[in-house]
Amino acid sequence: MKIKFIDDDIKYIGSQLAPHWIYKNHKIQGDAIVAFCGECKVDLSEMVDIEDVINNEPIYSKYMLSFITEQFGINLSEGVFRQRLLMCIIKELLEEKGIFVVRNGDDLMIDSKKLSVSIATKSISSVLIHTGLNILSEGAPVRASGLTSDLGITDIKSFAIDVMTRYSAELDDISMACTKVRGVMEK
Repeated sequence: MKIKFIDDDIKYIGSQLAPHWIYKNHKIQGDAIVAFCGECKVDLSEMVDIEDVINNEPIYSKYMLSFITEQFGINLSEGVFRQRLLMCIIKELLEEKGIFVVRNGDDLMIDSKKLSVSIATKSISSVLIHTGLNILSEGAPVRASGLTSDLGITDIKSFAIDVMTRYSAELDDISMACTKVRGVMEK
């Protein structure tokens, strides 16, 4: 899996969660994960999570670290497993820094305050995942925690690259693990 941190600020509005967005905008073809920082404002019309639409819960963050990944040749169920793996990797990295994190499905909470948003969906050709981590917690529509404002993580680019590197390596390792076992049959 290819990884890239995009240095330019990008406002995440939900439309970036689209097939081939990474390829069209950043010339990375195939399975990839990219990260960038910027405001996050997803109106209900762009929401993929139907539960959030029903509950009238648009997403907003003044400044967020966003990860978008596109992966081909997998179904939505495997995509959701991979989304949860990404959340576990983020949780592990934060805990290595001494930060206690509670994971509930695809949500990461710090002191009962929401750090993350995340969704996995299926396009006609791929599975797409967006995961966002608040950098600043001020102005969020829910009780929120921020990487910098609350957790003291100031080198967001290094943190993002570490997340993407570990995620890519984990998926590669899973693929290799599948190639080292022999099949068994009923006796």
